[in-house]
Amino acid sequence: MKKILTVLGLSAAFSLAAPIEGYMQTLADEAKKADAGFSGFDAKRGEKIFISEHIGKKGKSISCASCHSNDLNKAGENVFTAKVIEPLSPKANKERLTDIKNVEKWLRRNFNDVYKREGTALEKGDVLTYIQNY
Repeated sequence: MKKILTVLGLSAAFSLAAPIEGYMQTLADEAKKADAGFSGFDAKRGEKIFISEHIGKKGKSISCASCHSNDLNKAGENVFTAKVIEPLSPKANKERLTDIKNVEKWLRRNFNDVYKREGTALEKGDVLTYIQNY
């Protein structure tokens, strides 16, 4: 009985972690194709991407933190719509990073809003690493 519970527990833990882990592996594979010297994602690079300001959407100087705040455990507010944004950190918001289609959609939109282009696999992986380790 103990073996069955252990297997079930490990299966449940794996299935909960699998979607974002699989997406991170996909990003790592793309980053490696773009740069054979790729050695992994970096939370410090992700933080720099997250807090650096750029002339983005509507010609406004913004960063990811402009809407998500510098404290990922707290709610933010969209600077264009004033819509409340729930905490970005999975530690504060258990729903974060669980739906990969949603993660892809918001990474694409937010990079376009701040950088006026889609992020590279390296940039996306670095930002997600920063968010996961916050």
